[in-house]
Amino acid sequence: MTTNFTLTLTCKERPGIVGSISSFLFQHGCDIVEHQQFDDVRRGSFFMRTAFVSAEESNTETLAAQFDEIANELGTSFEIADDRPQRILVMVSKLGHCLNDLIFRWRSGTLGAEIVAVVSNHEDLRAMAEAVGLPYIHVPVTPDTKDEAEVRLLELVSEYEVDLVVLARYMQVLSDDMCRALHGRAINIHHSFLPGFKGAKPYHQAFDRGVKYVGATAHYVTPDLDEGPIIEQEVIRIDHTFDPGRLATVGSDAEAIALSRAVRWHCQHRVLLNDTSTVVFR
Repeated sequence: MTTNFTLTLTCKERPGIVGSISSFLFQHGCDIVEHQQFDDVRRGSFFMRTAFVSAEESNTETLAAQFDEIANELGTSFEIADDRPQRILVMVSKLGHCLNDLIFRWRSGTLGAEIVAVVSNHEDLRAMAEAVGLPYIHVPVTPDTKDEAEVRLLELVSEYEVDLVVLARYMQVLSDDMCRALHGRAINIHHSFLPGFKGAKPYHQAFDRGVKYVGATAHYVTPDLDEGPIIEQEVIRIDHTFDPGRLATVGSDAEAIALSRAVRWHCQHRVLLNDTSTVVFR
């Protein structure tokens, strides 16, 4: 019986990194099944993702403890994950296209993760979630209750043992403290008109300017609003015949596509943070 693992690591570029890791895996009876690496020459950084199988009875804690010596020698930060599906908490407001897409991919087995609950500041999408057996937790947010709402959210993250929070058109701005608490494990989606078309009715603004592409950006959540490290972007070409309604429809498609890819790649441990950007081993 074999067990599947994924090793991801980041360190300063230096000779012998891959050789040291390959030797370690060989010595512990592991077989590499997929390997990708990237040298960021401008930053002098090295990134690697290696998927492997172990014929020996092992777990992530044991392997990580055994790998520590090499990690210290290389000066690397690393993670070893098994093939347990990541647990996702989805946050929504009133728009359901991204939630609906994530649910479909989850139920069809193509999301590569397990949705465990849906949280919303509105009741509008309860039926969509509960129709597939998902807990739907209503957490109202007002200027006076924002702090309490965020405390409740963190309680839910702990209660459901959540690995990743997905803001699937959740129309509330998270506080700086909340963003820091979810660093590297919260993904947001927005239309790529930002920051060019800020505020209300971005598709009307885009129509007025005669845009030729509609897009969406999936990124990690940071205290800098809508400026977190980008994971994926999707663009769809349009022309002058698209009114604001058609633009919004195409935009919804782009949002769903970009978000599902970002979620899948994150849950497959294919996304590594690189300062203000990312390395994505697709």
